[in-house]
Amino acid sequence: MSRKEAEIFERLDPERLPKHIAIIMDGNGRWAHRRHLPRIAGHKAGAESVRSTVETAARCGIPWLTLYAFSVENWKRRPKTETTFLMQLLRSYLKNEVPTLNKNNIRLQYIGRKHELPPEVQDRMDWAQDATSKNTGTVLTLALNYGARTELADAFSSIVRQAMSNGGFEHLQIDEEMIGKHLYTANLPDPDLIIRTSGEMRLSNFLLWQSAYAEIYVTQTLWPDFRGTNLLESIAEFQKRERRYGGLVANHSQPA
Repeated sequence: MSRKEAEIFERLDPERLPKHIAIIMDGNGRWAHRRHLPRIAGHKAGAESVRSTVETAARCGIPWLTLYAFSVENWKRRPKTETTFLMQLLRSYLKNEVPTLNKNNIRLQYIGRKHELPPEVQDRMDWAQDATSKNTGTVLTLALNYGARTELADAFSSIVRQAMSNGGFEHLQIDEEMIGKHLYTANLPDPDLIIRTSGEMRLSNFLLWQSAYAEIYVTQTLWPDFRGTNLLESIAEFQKRERRYGGLVANHSQPA
């Protein structure tokens, strides 16, 4: 942890650290445009931010960190040359970062429609996940080919298939707990803190179900400029919030 990170960390309440932080990594293209560079330069720089953020989260003892790396919309709305580069970058990142993940006791996993990704990318993903599977620290989840609406559609399809294999729909009762068990994130707690870089004020189809009571922190910092210090600053802001979960404010008789 750098000196500046340590200074910020000392001001945090260790009892009120968020358990699950999820980040919408946005701004690679704008970062490159401002420097008159191709968009791929922004994506390369963004990979450095991933390393800094993940290491800081692990050193702080954040149990779960989820990064929105590649959306289902990216396939449809980005040039093929860019999506091809992003897949190459992902393979390179996984190969290069496994030693760092193991050094920091980080376990890697994924959410999203993995089966739709190129076979060579799936192979590298499986390799990296296996290589970190025995780690017991922070769980790093990469959302790849992910969209919250497709996640919900897949969950409902899974519920239907399960009902049909168990005798039909006569006794099927759908509630929040059942839906949660069929989401990609079934093994994860809901996020406490959602961070979005680049100043955009939207969730962009990311963890819509799970973010019902998450605190949202938006920073103007573009993702390639985001570092561990920015993560700690967002946690400091999180600790100023009073989480209500639809209830009353302490010492007040009426909801705000």
